[in-house]
Amino acid sequence: MKPVLVDTDVLINFLRGKQKAKEFLLTQLDSGPILCSVITVAEIFAGMRPHEQEKTRALLDNLEVVPVTRTIAEKAGLYKRVVKSHSLELDDCLIAATAHLHKATLATGNDRHYPMDDISKTVVTCE
Repeated sequence: MKPVLVDTDVLINFLRGKQKAKEFLLTQLDSGPILCSVITVAEIFAGMRPHEQEKTRALLDNLEVVPVTRTIAEKAGLYKRVVKSHSLELDDCLIAATAHLHKATLATGNDRHYPMDDISKTVVTCE
C-alpha cells in the first residue's frame, strides 16, 4: 500500500482528540506506513502544550520520521520558486517535497497549502 505522509495539522488534531483525525490515523495504522517530516516534528513541538509532551512522543514513536535530505531541499526550493502565485511557506514546500520523493499521499487539513500538482493529497477535515 502507498505510504501516507501526515501533515502537522492532522497530528495536532489527533493529539487534541478531534474525531476525524483519530479515525483517519487509526485506519492508516492498520493499512500501511505512516510517515511524517522532521519539519512536522519541529512544528508540533513549537506549539505543543506542556502537558501534551508524553502523548506527543508516544504518537511520534509510531510514525516513520523522515529527515530532510538534499534532494528534498532541492525539490522544496523548486516548489517555492515555481509556484509563486500561492505565497507558499518553505516548511510546506519541504513537507510536499518529502511526500513527492517518498511517493506518499499527503494527508492534510488544509489543501490550499499544497497547490503542487505532482503530489497525491487527501484532506482530513476537522470537526
